[in-house]
Amino acid sequence: MSAFDEYSEILQFDYPLAGRTWLKVGGPAQMYAEPRSIDELQGLVMTAESEGMPVRVLGGGSNLLVREEGVSGLVIHLNADHFGEITVEGTTIHAGGAALLSSVVSEGVKAGLAGLETLVGIPGTIGGAIKGNAGSRHGEIGEFVSSVDVMTLRGERFTRSGDELTFGYRFSSVNELLVLGAELSLKPGDAEELARRMRQIWITKKATQPYSFQSAGCIFKNPRGLSAGVLIEKSGLKGTRVGGAEVSDRHANFIVTNEGATSADVRNLIDLIKSQVHDKHGIELELEIQVW
Repeated sequence: MSAFDEYSEILQFDYPLAGRTWLKVGGPAQMYAEPRSIDELQGLVMTAESEGMPVRVLGGGSNLLVREEGVSGLVIHLNADHFGEITVEGTTIHAGGAALLSSVVSEGVKAGLAGLETLVGIPGTIGGAIKGNAGSRHGEIGEFVSSVDVMTLRGERFTRSGDELTFGYRFSSVNELLVLGAELSLKPGDAEELARRMRQIWITKKATQPYSFQSAGCIFKNPRGLSAGVLIEKSGLKGTRVGGAEVSDRHANFIVTNEGATSADVRNLIDLIKSQVHDKHGIELELEIQVW
């Protein structure tokens, strides 16, 4: 009898993860589950902890590269149907951890709340966005986060707020296993003006980033005061290909995966980019995406 028997309805074994990521490459998860309630989620996490089994949380898969050999332990995916509710109260948005950032942005603009429109076009979930302080040159989500409900690797639940929350460039102090939900504090604005600004930013991003291709978000963090994309382009790497993985000719900080691409192709291309940029510019690029 297994400790996970009571979760047999939602557990899958050797679950293929490639289709859950934007790069569409990589191997399976040893165990995979989509809990249907907080109690079920908490029970899964506590059982894994008691069994000494590693746990990972899969969000929108937009900043994730899975290795060919796959992932040992348990991978939990929070389904937006159960963990993605979005509500607006005055100038506050309450969002479940699995809510898509794009949906939260749209709800904010529709409600005439200013700030989140600058995040249009950034993929992923609220949970992932908060953990990595997602943003662009227009702004970052950390500016608006007033509290975050989290769950630890032991299944403990609590709320972070005030001094417990710090945000930096692609960094936050939220380092627990997962984000259950968050409150975002915004300011009143004109809904039509916000929608116009959001459309402008979105049009610019669509013109300069490979949204119609299989790609993740930005592969590398921008070094202080510099652009990783510009450094890669100045290294002559736009369009460079390793196997089925290719540096986007639209934006050099994106890697596109073509038919037949493997996770190893992407990792080898990443290594090539880092080596070339270091040789030509003396700068060590740091990954923005996660590698499992």
